[in-house]
Amino acid sequence: MSRNQSPRRPAFTLVELLVVIAIIGVLVGLLLPAVQAAREAARRMSCSNNFKQLGLALHNYHSAYKQLPQQGGGSGQPTDNQAKSNKSRLSAMVGLTPFFEQQAVWQQVSNPYQAANGNIWPAMGPAPYNTAYVPWRTQIATLLCPSDVAPNGQVATGQLNYGFSFGDSFWNCNNTRNNAGKPLNIGQHRGFFKDRFVRRFRDCLDGLSNSILMAEIQRSSGTRELAGDALVRNGSGSTMRNNPKANVLEFARDPERPLFYKPGVTLAVDTSGAKNRFRGSNWAQGEPMMSGVGQTLPPNSANCVRGNGDANGPGGIFSAGSRHQGGCHVLMGDGAVKFITESVDTGNTSQGPIGTTAPGAPPAGSASNYGIWGAAGSIAGRETTSLE
Repeated sequence: MSRNQSPRRPAFTLVELLVVIAIIGVLVGLLLPAVQAAREAARRMSCSNNFKQLGLALHNYHSAYKQLPQQGGGSGQPTDNQAKSNKSRLSAMVGLTPFFEQQAVWQQVSNPYQAANGNIWPAMGPAPYNTAYVPWRTQIATLLCPSDVAPNGQVATGQLNYGFSFGDSFWNCNNTRNNAGKPLNIGQHRGFFKDRFVRRFRDCLDGLSNSILMAEIQRSSGTRELAGDALVRNGSGSTMRNNPKANVLEFARDPERPLFYKPGVTLAVDTSGAKNRFRGSNWAQGEPMMSGVGQTLPPNSANCVRGNGDANGPGGIFSAGSRHQGGCHVLMGDGAVKFITESVDTGNTSQGPIGTTAPGAPPAGSASNYGIWGAAGSIAGRETTSLE
């Protein structure tokens, strides 16, 4: 080598560089699903912890007051302006707030509240859909599942992903008593929560560990997903009550996209331009479309509200659901949190619930028509089946 010639330095050739880049790409492709799975596992753990906090709050509430918070509670007179009265409208979550570290929200609700514009709201506030009342607009982080997505569009009320269980009922809301105060359809109200009625742990004859207290609900993404939106069906409701499989699930589901509603069916969010009419859209509202869940169809199935799409339509099918792969969490009466898959036994969903006047319907007190899932929703059916 001459004195003026510099030594050759070792270097990558273009081919070697491309091979290294290709290997890195393959490794990233292999690792990415594992990273995504780890993230979802962390989100599921966080969701489970939220549920455990709510379970502890419910047990502490019951210890303090010897009853569960009332679903369909509230204050005011029946003759009050609807926008001002929340009589029979509030969810059990309102009274539960100070028991899961939301004392500040409870103080606002339970005392007269002066808004920034000078208006003074009475204690316990107005109707839960009244968005001029700041507490109803408050979003509580504990009530949201980290795996769920924000709704498509602005929603003025605070939302939730954890609903109160009313069992395998159909007449689940605003139809419990007539104007004279007489109970109606009482044979169908078999869950831990019953609209406008007080429930206690002693009412659970099937065992706290065998009975569902709450379950996840999925919010709407604005894409007509089965689990997040609710189908609207006018009329008496008898057809969808008597055969939920044919008249709700198969009627509503798109055969080419089974997780979505088919084009042409009317959803609650389509009615009156109300974009807040979807599952979990208002944590303070006691109607089951907003904060309730039943055990008729399996998790991540369709929802259906009887009437014109109002959240307080008397009667409907409201399924548990989540964005966790393949199922959802449920909170049992003893505080345990379980993950229930979409393949859970639901018995014969071509039949109506018990205690109805439908042809062939079993009388009140009979075993649920809806398999292990329906039996877990009932608290006094004396059924020995378990979700384990």
